[in-house]
Amino acid sequence: MRNLWDGRVEAVFEGDPDSVSSLCNWCQTGPARATVSGVEIIEEEPAGEHSFQIR
Repeated sequence: MRNLWDGRVEAVFEGDPDSVSSLCNWCQTGPARATVSGVEIIEEEPAGEHSFQIR
């Protein structure tokens, strides 16, 4: 997940379909005090990631 220069947030989720669907649904409202004006979902082939990393 990363913040983009124009205020948007970009995230990539990979995992079992139910978990990914739950995360995508949560993104429709976001965290407390967030203002979500829209969500664009683009499906891609899984990259095979097995860990989480903060950069």
